[in-house]
Amino acid sequence: MSANVRARRPPSPIPSQPPRSQRFPTLTHSRSDADERRTLASKGYIPGRKPHPSGGVYVTSAEWKLLILITLIAVGIRLFRLSQPNSVVFDEVHFGKFASKYIKSQYFVDVHPPLAKLLITLAGFVFGYDGNFDFKDIGKVYERVPYIAMRLVPAILGVATVPLSYLTLRALDCRATTSVLAALFITFENGLITQSRHILLDSPLIFFTALTVFFWVGFCNEDKQQPFSDHWWLWLTLTGLSLGAVVSCKWVGLFTIATVGFSTVYQLWLLLGDMRVSARLFFRHFMARALCLILVPALFYMFMFWIHFAILSGSGDGDGFMSSEFQHTLRGRGMADTYAVTIRHVNTQGGYLHSHPHNYPTGSQQQQVTLYPHRDSNNDWRILNATTDGSEPQDWATLPLTYVAPGMRIKLRHAATDKALHSHDFRPPVSDVDFQNEVSAYGVPGYSGDMNDDWIFEIYEGSKKDPQSKRRLRTLRTHFRLRHALTGCYLFSHKVKLPDWAYEQQEVTCNKNAVLANSLWYVETADNVLLPPDAAKVNYRRPGFLSKFLELQQVMWTTNAGLTDRHTFDSRPDAWPRLRRGINFWVKDHKQIYLLGNPMVWWLSTAAVFSYIVVRGLLILRAKRGCKDFENTKVVKYDTLCGFLFLGWSLHYFPFFLMSRQLFLHHYFPALYFAILLSCGVFDLVTSTLRPRIRLQIAAVLVIIAIWNFIYLSPLAYGLPWTKAKCQNARWLKTWDFSCNDFYDSYDQYKGIDYTPQPSQIVPTPHGRGAVVVEGPVPIVSVDPNTLGKAEPGHDVFAENPHPDVKSDPAVEPVQYDPVVSDVKEISSVIEPSSSPGVESSSSQSAVESASGDSEAGTTSESSSQVEETTIAATLGVPQEDEAEAEKVRQELFPDGRR
Repeated sequence: MSANVRARRPPSPIPSQPPRSQRFPTLTHSRSDADERRTLASKGYIPGRKPHPSGGVYVTSAEWKLLILITLIAVGIRLFRLSQPNSVVFDEVHFGKFASKYIKSQYFVDVHPPLAKLLITLAGFVFGYDGNFDFKDIGKVYERVPYIAMRLVPAILGVATVPLSYLTLRALDCRATTSVLAALFITFENGLITQSRHILLDSPLIFFTALTVFFWVGFCNEDKQQPFSDHWWLWLTLTGLSLGAVVSCKWVGLFTIATVGFSTVYQLWLLLGDMRVSARLFFRHFMARALCLILVPALFYMFMFWIHFAILSGSGDGDGFMSSEFQHTLRGRGMADTYAVTIRHVNTQGGYLHSHPHNYPTGSQQQQVTLYPHRDSNNDWRILNATTDGSEPQDWATLPLTYVAPGMRIKLRHAATDKALHSHDFRPPVSDVDFQNEVSAYGVPGYSGDMNDDWIFEIYEGSKKDPQSKRRLRTLRTHFRLRHALTGCYLFSHKVKLPDWAYEQQEVTCNKNAVLANSLWYVETADNVLLPPDAAKVNYRRPGFLSKFLELQQVMWTTNAGLTDRHTFDSRPDAWPRLRRGINFWVKDHKQIYLLGNPMVWWLSTAAVFSYIVVRGLLILRAKRGCKDFENTKVVKYDTLCGFLFLGWSLHYFPFFLMSRQLFLHHYFPALYFAILLSCGVFDLVTSTLRPRIRLQIAAVLVIIAIWNFIYLSPLAYGLPWTKAKCQNARWLKTWDFSCNDFYDSYDQYKGIDYTPQPSQIVPTPHGRGAVVVEGPVPIVSVDPNTLGKAEPGHDVFAENPHPDVKSDPAVEPVQYDPVVSDVKEISSVIEPSSSPGVESSSSQSAVESASGDSEAGTTSESSSQVEETTIAATLGVPQEDEAEAEKVRQELFPDGRR
């Protein structure tokens, strides 16, 4: 060996030291040379550490006592006046209503997964809620609703977030003072307090986000000490379960999954470059993480939907968003087996081709044809053979049975009004473009119709298991198109709603450039006396859990992306870190609840985020110039700590810039949690060279400022009495648009006020959102800039049911639309509270076979043995009213007997 080369003797193992894990089999801090100590320090190992506790959480008994005290403070802060207000607040309109539907087992659809809603429902069910309160309007007083118990669920989870923040920073090796600072910041954060005191989903979301971060940090500490130990598997499995829980509350939890995912990829990347880790050991690490961080969360998420489907077994107002097969699995939506001979819209959730005795106000002013999601006798049509000239035959039973085949010319006659499905060169009332024609119902008894009633039947596809469905029309199996014989346009429907005069039902047109998916139809039910008794029967294929699960995910995704309508108090992501504006939750009795963060906590956390970006950039530049900052153990420690928290903040914040949907300040709360922890991590670094007493004094000053901010703005968090003067003084930014004019001039005016509930009156809110219910006289809404609008719930396309359950009239004489009385007609067409909502007509039977020969108009539909009635499903429909209700409508519209 050359004389200028010095050989190093490998360090001798300590005889008494137990064997290390397979990942680092020779880990000995005291006998390692300088290079090895530097390498181990870069991986987070600290020489001289005391015996390693589970998860690396070093908490003394004195700290536990302090943590319990802070938690009790958080309990007092969150539960203070939890019973007030005793009326509906903000999105309790939606999530309280969902709890009612869970208890009644009525199917609904929401853009959020079910876990948080299930927890709230469980609290209501345990405390005796029967599901009969409608949660209709903000400000509506609760009656026979255990709303305190339901609010207690998010409140308790909000309290639990406080100790989690403390334990997380301790697991990240921050000082106790720093951890106390983080816990108190979250305790006195006004926005988190306000959000956790009501029946809302964000508090469970933030709790499970914090729980996931804590478990993951604990796992990382165990991974540095002894991989594949019992504690290692425990922390990894708990992380997976928590990931499943957070994404089961809201899809924002996907950002938490991304945070853990990026951290996992980084860990595996380091292992891949570690020559001491064999390929077999690396594969074990990879498979363990894949099992616990991918499979476990996925199974947990799917299990929540299994519970969701098991509870919501009955039909409800969410049926119309699902496919026909899905609806068939719901109680009350089942269909008896029907003969396999014999129409419904394939796309837009398969609603029914529908007509009712109301005319278009424009165009031809003939009878309306729409798409409607509910079963109803107004969905029944007769298929007539129009291939031969002449009138319609009257004696159906004596004619031979003819099946509907490709190329056949047919007519569709509405069974209830005896009018034919008709199209002509008039523009539709909404889709007023040259390539679309109006579709109407036209004709009178005794009139056989004209060529504009004729449609050419075209088969697009049939079932692979039913070869005949490709050669002739078969119920449920054949997907077909109807081409207008004269103009060549196709019967078409899309997700465009007609105005109020058509009960907001879906538009049906004849489209010359029809998209294929929106011009496909199929027959749902059929009935014909000419069918033999042994004719084959078919029914919907009952989808399994996986099919229902995937379909619901698609509906949730599509609808979530479509929530692009503006809201009075929505905001964009660039305004969130600066706390530019909040959300008006509730206004009543000269009090207000307005979601606004603690300015000191909010702005300090934002400053910490930008400070990390600047410092990290400088460190990168210094490393480029040859500086060895990253060989300093202190720099490595805080870079790892702050880098992880910055990653969490970034992944929970920046994706919102890609969303065009409606956004609110509360969407920033998960990112805010990471920002608060990051600000405390920066505090730990900045004060690391100070004496403990000075560090504690600085922390005390920050906490005092945060508490002062909390107290100053607490009337907005709790809905407490306030004065206009104090409200104006608290408006530090012009964009804080809480309504100061809603408060009294002095506190004396609040004394002696009787808050006994008075008869409710409806006050409309801007942009057509849910109305605010106020007690007593309706206040005059001022245009003053200090009063920018009343509270309104967030937009929910499912709550605003695009297919409202407004009942269309039965077969009575058509009523011409009169703009002067349009509002009266709309109101009188709504079912009275005393009537039974949701009453469906008896099973709508239909027949697809056409009798050959001449036919004559005016054939009645008194029994299914004499006519063919076809329920054409095209996605929407309206329940039928009885004759008494129809007579009431006529009397209200025409009191003088005029028609």
